[in-house]
Amino acid sequence: MTLSHVLFVLFGLMVLGGAIAVVTVRNLFHAALWLMLVFFGMAGLYVLLEAPFFAAAQLFIYMGAIGILIIFAIMLTRAFMRQPMPRANEQWWLAVLLAAVLLGVIVFLILQNIRPNIMAEAVPENTIHILGVTLVDPEGYALPFEVASVLLVMALIGAVTIVRER
Repeated sequence: MTLSHVLFVLFGLMVLGGAIAVVTVRNLFHAALWLMLVFFGMAGLYVLLEAPFFAAAQLFIYMGAIGILIIFAIMLTRAFMRQPMPRANEQWWLAVLLAAVLLGVIVFLILQNIRPNIMAEAVPENTIHILGVTLVDPEGYALPFEVASVLLVMALIGAVTIVRER
């Protein structure tokens, strides 16, 4: 087993364990911290896949977004967290049923698309250039990127407005 295999297993376990902790912890702040660990593990997996741009984007954009989430969504709504909440949702059975159906669909799709001897292609030298052109090309992802940024700014303004009214 090489070092890259060991690191892949460690980062995979970090992502899997952190994701399980995100959905099982009761404290919202702790869940956000576990989510940051998941994003860090994903950045490590991107580094192992020799995708430094995506690793950096994972670290700076997503982990930064979770930091903003902690500041605005959790710290500013602490009063809601102190209110007694029911321990279990009354519709848990529906969530389990939908999760089981989704798991069945995913397993079915995986079994339908198994191809035994797939060889990885060489990564082109100008990957960053192709990604940059795709992001700013009007026919590419420029419009969805700008719409997402406007929505995030609107959500930030809404959060500040809600907090200031109190």
